[in-house]
Amino acid sequence: MLLRTLVVASCGPALLLAAVAAQAQVGGNLAAGPPLDIHLEIATGADGPMLSTTELDLVTGEYYRLNVTSDGTESWRLEVDELLRNSHLRLVTINGIEVHLQALAFRAIEFDVGGTAQFSFTPIRTGTFEFTVGDVPSVRRRRADGGRTVAGVFAVR
Repeated sequence: MLLRTLVVASCGPALLLAAVAAQAQVGGNLAAGPPLDIHLEIATGADGPMLSTTELDLVTGEYYRLNVTSDGTESWRLEVDELLRNSHLRLVTINGIEVHLQALAFRAIEFDVGGTAQFSFTPIRTGTFEFTVGDVPSVRRRRADGGRTVAGVFAVR
């Protein structure tokens, strides 16, 4: 009887944690289409990049296609590494060329000319994930002067 009590007492917390973790996971087909289109436009202002929106609201388990368009006036770099670390990434399209991904990722897209890049993904974790648009090279990692940058967030619930 004592052994059974010890087993139940030691397994109880583990089962509770497993149940909580199971609620936070996304199930089913992570790329069931068609994706929901969301748009982000990058324009060039007097002080640097300007965004059409600085907050994009998403839901875990939904399949999205982010369409990012730059006006091409200056070179800008979009960094989305926080979102991508917390999403299932499926497809990247640049100038109509599709790159199918399976368990691969990227961190950023540099717009050296005007145009649109797209990527399809499914958020798999909730949270607020920052993205930045700024000078090339990466504002966050390589510029001592800080560069010109603007930030936004993906709010995933």
